Amino acid sequence: MSFDHQWNKVRRANPDHSANYAQRWRDLAAAGHDIGGEARFVNAMAPRGSRILDAGCGTGRAGGLLIDEGHTVFGVDLDEFLISVAEEDFPSGEWHTGDLADFDFAGAGITEIDVAFCAGNVLSFLDPASRRQTLGNIKSTLKHGGRFVSGFGAGRGYDFDDFIEDVKATGMFVDQKFSTWELRPFESDSDFLVLIAERL
Repeated sequence: MSFDHQWNKVRRANPDHSANYAQRWRDLAAAGHDIGGEARFVNAMAPRGSRILDAGCGTGRAGGLLIDEGHTVFGVDLDEFLISVAEEDFPSGEWHTGDLADFDFAGAGITEIDVAFCAGNVLSFLDPASRRQTLGNIKSTLKHGGRFVSGFGAGRGYDFDDFIEDVKATGMFVDQKFSTWELRPFESDSDFLVLIAERL
């Protein structure tokens, strides 16, 4: 089944969107802004030398920092332009163009993953019809005891309660919820959710 993800709709409306997005992150880094919060979070919970999946990796900005920490990083994103940037900026990563909903992770050798993560509001750009399939496909990469981490903001079309139910529907166990990548507690009125789930 083919899905029409929100990211593709944005790209159709603005063909320069991907290039502008990539340049924005490069500009932020050049200006000295901290763009590594998600990577620090994942690094803190990953054993040294972990196998990590950056699901919806974009330009590889988070995965690249994890490579620098000694992890083996696999990235998958449906945007071929952003993947080309990741390949240029972080050549020691393994980057793939593909739809997270139906990407053949096993065929690409992306298995026995210690931590899979979705940063940068990736999940809010999914076609709603693909959500559970996407989460199940990401779960399939995890080794038993492996963990899934995601973070996205409220008001982006994916209700937090619906997301949690979708995660549970894959058979993963929700371990922790935070309101920031800096481990602030999640409250009923939080406008951002960082979730950790585990494949049992």
